Amino acid sequence: MRQIAVAVILIVILSSPSLWAKNATPEAPQTARQALLEMFFSKEPGTFLKHLPAATRATLEKSGALAGLQQYSLLAGQLHAQGNSLQTFETGTVLLATDDTKTGQKFEVAVDNDSLHGDQDDIELSFHSYKDNQVQRTPFMPRIVFSMKTEAGIWTLNDIAITINLPLADPDFLKSISDKMKASAAAAAVASPRIHVQGMGQVPGQGGGQIPGQIAARTLGGDTSALADLRKILTAETIYFAAYPTVGYTCSLSDLDGFGAAEPNEHQAMLISSGLAGGKHQGYAFSLSRCAGTPAVSFRLTATPIGDASGRRAFCTDQSASIRSSADGNAATCLGSGTPVR
Repeated sequence: MRQIAVAVILIVILSSPSLWAKNATPEAPQTARQALLEMFFSKEPGTFLKHLPAATRATLEKSGALAGLQQYSLLAGQLHAQGNSLQTFETGTVLLATDDTKTGQKFEVAVDNDSLHGDQDDIELSFHSYKDNQVQRTPFMPRIVFSMKTEAGIWTLNDIAITINLPLADPDFLKSISDKMKASAAAAAVASPRIHVQGMGQVPGQGGGQIPGQIAARTLGGDTSALADLRKILTAETIYFAAYPTVGYTCSLSDLDGFGAAEPNEHQAMLISSGLAGGKHQGYAFSLSRCAGTPAVSFRLTATPIGDASGRRAFCTDQSASIRSSADGNAATCLGSGTPVR
């Protein structure tokens, strides 16, 4: 009888959820970093809105924009669908890493500082790009600080601060600027526009061979102006990437347009002139492509001569900001086997 009684008592204890619940280890509360990852990269719909402050959600709901923000909860699924290898890390120095084995490109978001004080946690992030395991240096290095605050027991995104660091004393940066200035000066000397005006002969320092009274094609769209415009677009892409981190780079020149909106936004960032944003400027056609991922972490930019390409170069570059050229004026040649512009 005593053995039966003991067995009954054990069965009651083992089958009692309330007794187990008292002894179970409580689940650790979500960290601000975990909340940030869940907000942008959870596969569950609605997590982006969950981590917005209540006042923000209420305002968005009144404006009718709430439903449109649901897409930001599914960034991870979109990246996987496009063939990118995506990893997120709840601890350590790396927050997120994407790897495209086809192109050899890798992108990392690093955690430079995670400062928890009271109900606020400031997470400072920096961005790093690699090509075939080599660091791709860019003249501008954006940093973002996400300030998370607890609200009703949930971490919410309260503030975003974006800064761009320009390393004026960095030897590599100074050498890059110096090399580009020398290259521009050399190109200007070699490809100086030539003008022939009827009744005046050749202008000193200029060449001939043009139809009298007309300006040569190089004057309308020379190498120097094309390179300058290419670098303007590169700079605009870098600033755009930092200003709109959920979008990344853009493959639409109109998104970089400089006029027409009351305030800068992701569809009109006010970073380049409308003439350049139109895609054709000073005798060259500019084209953006290959914006891979959401956010887009890469792009291609080409500049090809309009009309007769004889004696005029094509130019190409990408997020690495390394510019190449091809003497035949063909963008495909530039992308495949272009010569670096120094």
